[in-house]
Amino acid sequence: MKKQTWWVALLLAGSVTGVMAQSMSESPWQIRLRSVHLDSVNKDTTPLGLSIDNKSFASIDFSYFFNKNLAAELALTTDQKQRVFANGTDIGSFKHLPPTLLMQYHFTDFEGFKPYVGGGVAYTRFSGVSLPPGVTLDSHSWGTAFQVGVDFPIDKNWSINLDVKKTYIRTDVYADGSSLGRLRVDPMLLGVGIGYRY
Repeated sequence: MKKQTWWVALLLAGSVTGVMAQSMSESPWQIRLRSVHLDSVNKDTTPLGLSIDNKSFASIDFSYFFNKNLAAELALTTDQKQRVFANGTDIGSFKHLPPTLLMQYHFTDFEGFKPYVGGGVAYTRFSGVSLPPGVTLDSHSWGTAFQVGVDFPIDKNWSINLDVKKTYIRTDVYADGSSLGRLRVDPMLLGVGIGYRY
């Protein structure tokens, strides 16, 4: 009885190992490096006429494919410093860190390119706030994110990527503890980069 149990266990282990090896050969992981341009909507409900500067920066994302169509992407970058303006006058700066998690659907019926769409959530942490005395921001923000993009395969592993995200990032503005209104950053993120499926 014990021998039969061991044989069954070995057969199951062999089957699981075979499935894992097959799954690994399908390369579920993908990494992309992008150059991203942030274009803010710059709207606020305060009397200050607040806005931030647009800028370009590097980002990295990790994707996991559950199957050939469905994937999850985590997009990351470092803290980004933004200049803050009041009616066009530079009044200071803040830093924001905006990791974004999206679920994607990849279309696989095209030759030479692979478009996708996605939706998810963006969490933004604000730090290094340097504004006029008494003026502060919320320390974090939660918002939705939407995405469209396309991969152009170079070979089995490498691809060129174009990606557009719309994220909703907003923070309340305070003066001496009293609310002045809300700053809507809500940027459009235009990205171009290279991907590696491994």
